[in-house]
Amino acid sequence: MQFETDTAVDKAMELFWRQGYAGTTPQELASELGIGKGSLYNTFESKHALFMRALRRYSERRLEHLTDLFLAPGPIGPRLKEAMIVLAGVGEHQRGCVMVNAAAELGPADVDVNRIADDLFTQIEAVFRQAIAQGQKSGEFAVDRVADTAASQLLACVIGLSVLVKAGGPSERFRGVIDGIVDGL
Repeated sequence: MQFETDTAVDKAMELFWRQGYAGTTPQELASELGIGKGSLYNTFESKHALFMRALRRYSERRLEHLTDLFLAPGPIGPRLKEAMIVLAGVGEHQRGCVMVNAAAELGPADVDVNRIADDLFTQIEAVFRQAIAQGQKSGEFAVDRVADTAASQLLACVIGLSVLVKAGGPSERFRGVIDGIVDGL
């Protein structure tokens, strides 16, 4: 059976996101992708290798979204808020962030997951740092805040909110947290 590898990785990412790594069996992956288990292993080598591809795909998509968002014109504050809402999954679903979930589930036991997660978080923080510096330069944000520290705080807020989103709760509360932290810049 022929199938599109990128589409298969996207479908696998969605399944891992819903069920976690440990909660997803190779048979469930094969069924979700519409292929046999043999094809799954022939194409992706292992469940873990497919999971790594799914995490890398998730990272690429998140970074593409952030790049597009911050290349758009307009004030930085609303774009920072939108970025944080999307990254934490506020109002979209109750799955949190797939990368936060993966790091929490497999963290100390899986160096590969940690490496991918750390890379994504580092890049998100860099985007936040650049956005804050741009907002300071334009006069939108106070210049007495250190952009590096503020970017780290935004990242920590996104990661924490992602966990809270997964646990449930009103999205209005989470949006209020995001408004407060960005408005405080």
